[in-house]
Amino acid sequence: MTSEVIETPRADGSVVPMSTPTAIGEQLRAWRQRRRLSQLQLATTAATSQRHLSFVESGRAMPSREMVLRLARHLSVPPRDRNTLLVAAGFAPVHRERALTDPALGPVRALVERILRGYEPYPALAVDRHWTMVLANASVAPLLEGIAPALLTPPINVLRLSLHPEGLAPRIVNLDAWREHLFARLDAQLEASGDAALEALIAELRSYPAPHARRGSPPSDTSLSGIAVPLELAHGDRVLRFWSTTTVFGTPVDVTLSELAIEAFLPADPETARALGTSVDGGR
Repeated sequence: MTSEVIETPRADGSVVPMSTPTAIGEQLRAWRQRRRLSQLQLATTAATSQRHLSFVESGRAMPSREMVLRLARHLSVPPRDRNTLLVAAGFAPVHRERALTDPALGPVRALVERILRGYEPYPALAVDRHWTMVLANASVAPLLEGIAPALLTPPINVLRLSLHPEGLAPRIVNLDAWREHLFARLDAQLEASGDAALEALIAELRSYPAPHARRGSPPSDTSLSGIAVPLELAHGDRVLRFWSTTTVFGTPVDVTLSELAIEAFLPADPETARALGTSVDGGR
């Protein structure tokens, strides 16, 4: 890509100096191809012409700020990447990015902590887009006994913790099914995001040896069989069986919040519920 500074015309007639004139076009084309849309399909839904979109993608024209946001919306581009597109086009980002420890996000952190406590005595944790553990409730720690200390040194990646041979993997009774479930989910996440760091993490996880999982009996509660994959975890002299659920914030305007997910593990049978100190329907 050239580093020569030139003036590139915008759709509104103004000009902007660009050191990488095709950067925004290349990025938009990559997102369009990731979504498996033709130029005509995207142009039609975004209320622009295929010719103009072609000019933008080839670097012959620069999109306006409104056009970048409109295309990003129709391409379902995440907030972090919308900021990247805007900066590539010469505009300021629109979504703020702050650490969860930022005082401005204090109420959000308090809310997440409250949600996690609300799941107790069931384990629940909050992760970022790369599956790094951000917060966890008190019910998570007992399940991590015996894990290699290196895997518990922050930043803790919960996928590495789950599938590493010195992590939970040897204790996951249905390891083959659980690995298949996780990789299907990760492949879908990578397909949607094109995140290079996530791609590297997936490659690392696939390189782990898969220990022979113990044979487990089917969960007592089979009402979700064929719909969800339970996590069957050997713990002491029993097998705990969980259904996993994911919660995300619906309309976040902050990058950090948009990438935050709450992973909760609910009992899949009465035995697990009793082992965790409650009945399967939540009664004490």
